[in-house]
Amino acid sequence: MTSESPRPRVVLVDGVPMSALVAQAPDPRAVILAVHGGATSSAYFDCPGRPDLSLLRAAATAGFTTIALDRPGYGTSAVYAAEFADPARRVASSFAAVDKILAGADRGAGLFVLGHSAGCELALRMATSGDDVVGVELAGTGLRYGEKAKDVIATATVTNRPAGLRDLLWEPTDLYPAEVLTGALSAPGVAYEGDVTANWARRDFPAIAADVRVPVQFSIAEHEKVWETDPEAVSAIAGLFTASPRVRINEVAASGHNLSVGLTAGEYHRTVMSFIDECIAAADGRDREQVEAS
Repeated sequence: MTSESPRPRVVLVDGVPMSALVAQAPDPRAVILAVHGGATSSAYFDCPGRPDLSLLRAAATAGFTTIALDRPGYGTSAVYAAEFADPARRVASSFAAVDKILAGADRGAGLFVLGHSAGCELALRMATSGDDVVGVELAGTGLRYGEKAKDVIATATVTNRPAGLRDLLWEPTDLYPAEVLTGALSAPGVAYEGDVTANWARRDFPAIAADVRVPVQFSIAEHEKVWETDPEAVSAIAGLFTASPRVRINEVAASGHNLSVGLTAGEYHRTVMSFIDECIAAADGRDREQVEAS
């Protein structure tokens, strides 16, 4: 596998086929686990028709093995979606898929988890559960819906895509390459996401964030339309991570909700990788302190 060419992988986890796109670096500095949002797939992190905007390709070239996992209920596990209503099952299956994909390969400093939109729920749960997680990146989520988003989100279901939802997710259209505005990234949603959406901002985000003990970067698109991103809202989000040693707010100019497939995706991904370097350095420092103390 070359560092420039992501490849599809399928592994069996408790009899369920789990799929991913993988770009493997020969001597990785760390492993990035990228978790896509709702109604899309792992292809979100390998921007169709625009390899220059691909997280998978850029990260592997920079020395990070990268796994863009199809979340439980997506990709090859779609027919088993009903089995993943339990969050603990989703977390365990995702970690098992990562272990099987890597198959003992070098992980460098450890695992860095990146979540987008609805994928932040799984990403954040994994960030509090993995022994070798060095940091986490979250984007496209929040605590309060924007005024225009409230009514739209309230009526959205797996089978109902209300008028106005596309505008929330994909406007302004001039911030995206034409290749991603054709529905090329679309995938069927999963029923359990209704419960995830209903409880995320009110209950689960605050509860899980309080258990995060690694550095956090929270990225905000300049033209985010789903979530409130005013200073008060951002301060409230940062304040959730009471056990994290560091919370960085990353404002991404000239961008919309879908940061990893926008025209500024390359810059966004470089910022993420720079933050990973800082997480690796912090983890190395903690390891040295532990050795010296012993």
